[in-house]
Amino acid sequence: MQTTLKSKVTFEGTGLHSGQDVYVVLHPAPAHSGIVFRRTDVTGQPKLPADFRDVIVSPLNTRLSNADGVTISTIEHLMAALAGCGVHNALIDVDGPEVPILDGSAASFVRGIVAAGLQRLDAPLQAIEILRDVAVSEGGARAMLSPATTLQIEFEIDFADAAIGRQSKTLNMANGAFVRELCDSRTFCRSADVDAMRANGLALGGTVENAVVVDGEKVLTPGGLRHADEAVRHKMLDALGDLYTAGAPILGRYVGSRAGHAMTNKLLRALFTQPDAWRYVQCDEKIAARLPGVGVSLADLDAVA
Repeated sequence: MQTTLKSKVTFEGTGLHSGQDVYVVLHPAPAHSGIVFRRTDVTGQPKLPADFRDVIVSPLNTRLSNADGVTISTIEHLMAALAGCGVHNALIDVDGPEVPILDGSAASFVRGIVAAGLQRLDAPLQAIEILRDVAVSEGGARAMLSPATTLQIEFEIDFADAAIGRQSKTLNMANGAFVRELCDSRTFCRSADVDAMRANGLALGGTVENAVVVDGEKVLTPGGLRHADEAVRHKMLDALGDLYTAGAPILGRYVGSRAGHAMTNKLLRALFTQPDAWRYVQCDEKIAARLPGVGVSLADLDAVA
């Protein structure tokens, strides 16, 4: 069955790129609403459904735009938390141009969602079943979806900085794996990239407190890494959030190699132009038990390193 939140949840933080203080309020929503953002600081409070077709391609974050040109940026960590906690319907009020970065991970979003609890709705849940391989590539990056009975994510990265280097990881995302394994992994960047972005008016709210900043073999962020492979874990977190803009949970295996937000969006666009590559399936109890977020509790958060 579809779910929504039992009660509203409020978050406050700074936008990574704007540097503005932002409030986010997650509200329960009726069945078949999906995930919808609403800009409360804009006249008319325009809504922006979390739909891959409305994503503006960006290497830095996932940004939605509606027909009037209103945008909301950096939705990927919150989308990952919603997917990983099994929230299918929510109205999300944001009083600024982007979702706050918080500590650079999805852990705070997850904690708030799990504390609020989920309400089951009297409506069947559909999932997107991948029927055959679909792949896209550009330059040295590649992303693919292939058939699987659960959502699985496999990711590989390769960075020149020794503090990151080459990393790979594979996870079955069923039964709270996102909460236990990925949700506390923070966004990462090179110190030189931060300087360049700020020179161009970006990352104005970025600090070593809300990102893993590296310089060669050094980790400049106080306290160091939360996981030895935190970087690839965060890329998997991003992928889960971006995949959730498909509008339903996915039953399939996602493989990303040096992929980012734009590549995952390109993959979804390719998938939905090929009707023989996917289908909707109604989730019975057996299928639902294999979805991300089923059975997640605060105990899963306590297991996070």
